[in-house]
Amino acid sequence: MSGYCDAAPGHPLHGPYHDEEYGFPLTDESALFERLSLEIFQAGLSWLLVLRKREGMRAAFDGFDVDTVAVYGEADVARLLADPGIVRNRLKVAAIIENARRIRALRDTDGGFAAWIAERHPLTLEEWVKVFRKTFKFTGGEVVNEFLMSIGYLPGAHREDCPAFTRIAALDPPWRRGR
Repeated sequence: MSGYCDAAPGHPLHGPYHDEEYGFPLTDESALFERLSLEIFQAGLSWLLVLRKREGMRAAFDGFDVDTVAVYGEADVARLLADPGIVRNRLKVAAIIENARRIRALRDTDGGFAAWIAERHPLTLEEWVKVFRKTFKFTGGEVVNEFLMSIGYLPGAHREDCPAFTRIAALDPPWRRGR
């Protein structure tokens, strides 16, 4: 997404995301869940809209705490669908709640979400998409690609001449360790 390196710097929302988050290695469960959820919310919409609603989504989804979201019921779904501070799409909201349940289950089967991702690396994008579709809801090719780029598992988040690329490379992200 090299064009992002040109457009994001200086923008009040894109700039901080580009400079401090996008492409940086990530292993915290809530942060991974949030990032996956944001990518799901973005499907068919603009990333700027998601960034504008990010704080509202954090509040509405209890800071993307997996255990809290995993036990959401119908009253929570109704609350979320009535909240103008989030992307109100019933299928996306349902997928996020179900994905929280599945992430929670990964703790027992794989040692957690971060471990589940790490033990499958490296895969091609096509292989990643198949694995995600078997495990999670609403995880098509674009969602999986952007999620994995955003957490440092796939290359392409930044151009090599971008200052963020240099900072990320120094952290030895998984994509640098490749096949």
